[in-house]
Amino acid sequence: MNSALFIIFAFLLLSIYLGIRSTKGKKMSMEQWAVGGRGFGSLFVFLLMAGEIYTTFTFLGASSWAYGKGGPAMYVIMYMSLAYVLGYFVLPMIWKYAKEKNLVSSSDFYESKYKSSFMGVLVAIVGVISIIPYFVLQLKGLGIIVSEASYGTISSGAAIWIGAIAVTVYVMISGIHGSAWTAVIKDFLILGIVVFIGLYIPYHYYGGLGEMFKAVDAAKPGFLAIPEKGLSMSWLISTVLMTVFGFHMWPHAFGGVASARSAKALRKNTVISPIYSLVLLFVFFVGYTAIGQVQGLKGPAADLALLKIATMTFDPWFVGLIGAAGLLAALVPGSMLLMAASTLIAKNVYKTVVPTATDKQVMSLAKYLVPVFALISIYFTFNGGSTIVTLLLMAYSFVTQLAPALYFSLMKNNFVNKYGAGAGMIVGVVSVAYVTATNITMPQLFPSLPQWIQDLNIGVIALLLNIIVTIIVSLVTGKSAATSLGNNEIAKLPNN
Repeated sequence: MNSALFIIFAFLLLSIYLGIRSTKGKKMSMEQWAVGGRGFGSLFVFLLMAGEIYTTFTFLGASSWAYGKGGPAMYVIMYMSLAYVLGYFVLPMIWKYAKEKNLVSSSDFYESKYKSSFMGVLVAIVGVISIIPYFVLQLKGLGIIVSEASYGTISSGAAIWIGAIAVTVYVMISGIHGSAWTAVIKDFLILGIVVFIGLYIPYHYYGGLGEMFKAVDAAKPGFLAIPEKGLSMSWLISTVLMTVFGFHMWPHAFGGVASARSAKALRKNTVISPIYSLVLLFVFFVGYTAIGQVQGLKGPAADLALLKIATMTFDPWFVGLIGAAGLLAALVPGSMLLMAASTLIAKNVYKTVVPTATDKQVMSLAKYLVPVFALISIYFTFNGGSTIVTLLLMAYSFVTQLAPALYFSLMKNNFVNKYGAGAGMIVGVVSVAYVTATNITMPQLFPSLPQWIQDLNIGVIALLLNIIVTIIVSLVTGKSAATSLGNNEIAKLPNN
């Protein structure tokens, strides 16, 4: 066993140990398993929610877009910063309501707000549809990272199976507690490694960041700018908007919010996280450096940019640390995703269909669903060829369709009802599903319209349709309900 592989497996075993150890002295009720008994302080909340920033996307997606797309990769920094500004105001409101109503899943929130079990079921289904490609992203990334960091000793397929089994075991045993403790190691390891390689690699090959950017511009003039067509400014703005509004819609993110001890802990997190997200710049630096050092990576192969240049530059033991950080970057968010998906189906679908089910039965089902969703995700991992960023954007297009109903529900006088919210959500999801299944593009849909419209992120079009349908259906059904109520009241009046 080479040193890189030894280090990767050591961290894998450590994560499993922490997951099991984290349950010591705790009675694992549904609330403890899903949201940690709502007792996590600022540090744990920060590290859990920072999992949104530092997933396998950190190592592969961000670096591959810097390598293959150039300037448009900066959309990542933009949407994360703006999402946390929005979260500063929104997340405490969600936390307060969830605590008052004792909610443990995002579907609980919608069901309670709209007083509709149908909304809870619908949100659960949409949430799971969104989670699957996001978890596939983690598994694909894990396979690539471990295979490359072990110098091919472990195949990508074997790494995916090992990682999926490991995360399934500790999620079933410890729930969110295992994720929280593993997140502590993950984030400190990633922070140190990303900053170091982001500075060292450009200096090693070019003598500094400035020289590196000059070399990129010389090799690919205009590559670092936003292009006039394709990934243009309208694509950038629409993609940022879509991801900002979808950022806090993830079902597993609700678990991180609900686990907080106080609203203050959430506000602290949103203040610090935009600064923390700037660490992604160092990943971009590695991707830009790889342009001149690693030739010919196209399509999905561009996801290998960071790992290829790392194995060229560092000794195996340090490559092992990079692999270990990448492994944890998949396991922590992956565990949250599995837990969220199983909780949604058990609590918000099964419990609705079988209202007599006890809390113990619901929790047992949630645990048994974890390996089921892991197997489903493994199937799609081995039968899909999308790049890391494509998977992320597709998942965001789905989950963002939950946004209008949630943000309307936070209004003091919400005119949107369950019919409008449900109809808008369905139209948005069906639109995204159709586009994904047919691979249709904006230029194909609107060939005669201006270029800036053709370049819009198609997920935003689905979101606009969602909002329009939500408003219209709510207004129509609201008036119908009011008329019906008025007629009933008239009927009750005594005859003259």
